[in-house]
Amino acid sequence: MAGVTQNDKTHMVQLVYRLKLFLPLLIFIIVAVFLVVALGRDPNAMPSALLDRSVPEFSLRVLGDEDRYVGQEIFLGEPSLLNVWATWCFSCRIEHSYLLKLSSQGVRIVGLNYKDNGKKAKNWLLEMKDPYALSIIDNIGRFAMNLGVFGAPETYLIDGMGIIRYKHVGVIDDRIWYDHLLPVWESIK
Repeated sequence: MAGVTQNDKTHMVQLVYRLKLFLPLLIFIIVAVFLVVALGRDPNAMPSALLDRSVPEFSLRVLGDEDRYVGQEIFLGEPSLLNVWATWCFSCRIEHSYLLKLSSQGVRIVGLNYKDNGKKAKNWLLEMKDPYALSIIDNIGRFAMNLGVFGAPETYLIDGMGIIRYKHVGVIDDRIWYDHLLPVWESIK
């Protein structure tokens, strides 16, 4: 390198040394930005691959009328909430009173009893009252798996043509209903 003096080389070495001092700070800033972005997301926002698609085909027994099988035709004609629940699910107990409230206001709710004991499920609904227009039994979880269920409770908003319009993971309460579900419900009614 012609024209580069010893003084220039010394300045370059010092500059590289100073930049190395800022490297941990730069890494910290990058990690902090990722954390802020990740923590700013709603942990219950679990998008479904089935949004704006038909409910997957199924044939499942009806809880309380085990000789009766139903399929996706139960979602035709009017909007419905499909609520995934189970007696072993603590959060489902918390959500249950709100589902009763919605049902009493005319919201049609179909239950999906997920990997549960049918006898316990029937007794649970007798004990706590039944918000469901009907509840279907998915003992092995195949239909739930086809829906993309992560666990209970989960709720799908389905329009009168059997198309999934919204998915919520977790408990439904006033905030979730008014901020997320009701606007979609009103748009499809």
